[in-house]
Amino acid sequence: MTSLTDADTATPDGYGELRAQLATLTTEAFRPEFAEIDRLATPEIARIMNGEDGTVPTAVAARLPEISAAIDATAERMARGGRLIYAGAGTAGRLGVLDASECPPTFNTDPADVIGLIAGGPSAMVTAVEGAEDSKELAAADLEALGLTAKDTVVGISASGRTPYAIGAVEHARAKGALTLGLSCNADSALGAAAEHPLEVVVGPELLTGSTRLKAGTAQKLVLNMISTITMIRLGKTYGNLMVDVRASNEKLRARSRRIVSLATGATDEEIETALAATDGEVKNAILTILGQVDGPTAAALLSASDGHLRAALAAAPRTT
Repeated sequence: MTSLTDADTATPDGYGELRAQLATLTTEAFRPEFAEIDRLATPEIARIMNGEDGTVPTAVAARLPEISAAIDATAERMARGGRLIYAGAGTAGRLGVLDASECPPTFNTDPADVIGLIAGGPSAMVTAVEGAEDSKELAAADLEALGLTAKDTVVGISASGRTPYAIGAVEHARAKGALTLGLSCNADSALGAAAEHPLEVVVGPELLTGSTRLKAGTAQKLVLNMISTITMIRLGKTYGNLMVDVRASNEKLRARSRRIVSLATGATDEEIETALAATDGEVKNAILTILGQVDGPTAAALLSASDGHLRAALAAAPRTT
């Protein structure tokens, strides 16, 4: 936990300084026009909430240049063997863990390539761990446990931009030479100042005062979607808008795999089954055997030589006429 200062003890509850900090944050601002929202009918509350949510994409759009630069830098590190590591507390931490957990089935990444750290550990996904977010040292220890290197990218996530765990993660990572991104929803945040790439998506005060699981959480989810998805596109994990590195781990994904091969090649069902059988079910390889007119081992070799980029492998395929 953070220690109390003289300013903190200047108020009866002992949290004067922290309360003063929160009062300056856009995400914590009080909306007097919603002071009696609990007296409205449900459809009217839903209409208001939907309108509030509709402002989030505009706030994200305002930061697209910064987001794009951060993604390119992240992809460059990952292309050299680096990892993408998210670090946050509470809702922000859960969003990072969610984004990381969706990369293996979507892009066939190793679970160790994209990692989500949440203050307090895995149990904090469902139960709050008191005081965990207040420790910069805990964040540094969590990163050290992963064997952080200068090739890695660390994304600190905090709606307020003042969460010690997120700031500590970024500060420690930057000191180690890793790439650092600071995703927050307040301008001129401490997290943004600590990171090489500050991503400050200002969505304004929440419908429920200080409930940053709402607009701020939506904004963070949208940006994390961009970071992981576009990074994977840059790394050759897609072919056009097809998820050619999808991992067929269940019946739905196995059906999707066949549909992706069909969309990419226009091949018959029999040709698709033959290609997947020749490539141990690897969608990208199967597409290459069909479009490049090569066998399974040749497809694997071509993709290895092109660092997994299907378009490059197709260009290098020794087609017969």
